[in-house]
Amino acid sequence: MKRTTITALAVLSAGAVLSAGLTPAFASSTKRAPQVTTIVWASGTISGNGLRKDMVSQFEKLHPNIHVTITQEATNTDTTRAQLTTQISGGATTPDVFMGDVIWPGQFGSEHLALPLSQHMPKSFFSRFAPGLVAGASYKGVVYAAPFFQDSGFLYYRKDLLAKAHLPVPRTWQQLKSDSLVLQHKHMVKYGFVWQGASYEGLTCDWMEYLTDAGGQVFNSAGKAVMNSPQAVKALTFMRSLITSGVTPKAVITMQEPQAMNAFNDGQAAFLRNWDYAWTNSQTKGQSTVIGKVGVVPLPTFAGNAGTGYATIGGWDLYVNPHSKHLQADLTFINWMTGVQAQTILATKASEIPTNAAVQSNPRVRKLNPVLSIVSKTHLIARPSQTPKYAAVSQAIYSNINAALAGQTSIKQALQTANSQISQAMSSSGL
Repeated sequence: MKRTTITALAVLSAGAVLSAGLTPAFASSTKRAPQVTTIVWASGTISGNGLRKDMVSQFEKLHPNIHVTITQEATNTDTTRAQLTTQISGGATTPDVFMGDVIWPGQFGSEHLALPLSQHMPKSFFSRFAPGLVAGASYKGVVYAAPFFQDSGFLYYRKDLLAKAHLPVPRTWQQLKSDSLVLQHKHMVKYGFVWQGASYEGLTCDWMEYLTDAGGQVFNSAGKAVMNSPQAVKALTFMRSLITSGVTPKAVITMQEPQAMNAFNDGQAAFLRNWDYAWTNSQTKGQSTVIGKVGVVPLPTFAGNAGTGYATIGGWDLYVNPHSKHLQADLTFINWMTGVQAQTILATKASEIPTNAAVQSNPRVRKLNPVLSIVSKTHLIARPSQTPKYAAVSQAIYSNINAALAGQTSIKQALQTANSQISQAMSSSGL
């Protein structure tokens, strides 16, 4: 594993800790004699290794008594998860802090692989994040991760086509469907709307947006699977209708993010559901034929609902190893990395979506690209990952939803089967 070392000197003062908003008990432990504190941060690449070095360098200028060593995580998320699970469950004290997927809190919390941050950080620390991000970082009411940078679903649209056809940007799913049919009937575009319909994790993300907007849930407040509800029927019926109406191509059942994005960038579709990076991709020479013709807005909602629709949370969080010997420095590092200075660096130099609400609302950040200007308007929804059996839950969702989209099973049967499989997965874990 590649390592990059950044050197600094000694420990925080009590005043510095208190100014960071950490607990008094934490602050009192800093009255010891200054000494060099070294922490290891396991991190995935953020726009190249250079940005991580820059961020750590800025942190060390403010906290010169903390030495940070960066270790490179695997490029495959599941590989990283497996490696960290093995290391931490074996009692390893490093890495002290690690970057992890937003869907990990259920597993890492239940298996004691991450420190319960809400037991060590004040409530004021979590107020810097949107409630949806905090909920997504929690397991059984305990917050196990600090949101680092986020992602979510957005609706990309061909503003030139809508202008030519004198159509408004759709605010509802029904309007998106009708607008698509108008554009297609006028032979202005081949497809109306492309998205992620393949049998994989991406379909779970898309499904959560429709399901939540329809008023449904995967689990109720008691933790019981309730995905065979009337609301779920409404959501899946609409998704299937996109295909049967011709608005969405039948091939959507094999589309992941790249295939959907390529269809849109090639000018074949009027609308696209994708993550934040799709904006930059749509404006890149050699990758897109629709440069300068694209707009982006929050996802639509079903007719009759107020505001915008829901967007599934993606992105990465910061976790603390519960075996770390340097809790004081770990929490200080996380506090800074999710603070205004570090989050501004992420937004301006890496074009990542900051999790810090104050940075999201900064006019200088918002004007960088259209995605950053609307992210605060999105309604965030977490995947049903607040369970150590999330992998099985997600598979039950995407495999059965895909079967219904393909017409291989009825909508009601798909939902009943999914619900049964989810219940079985949860009961096998004793939950």
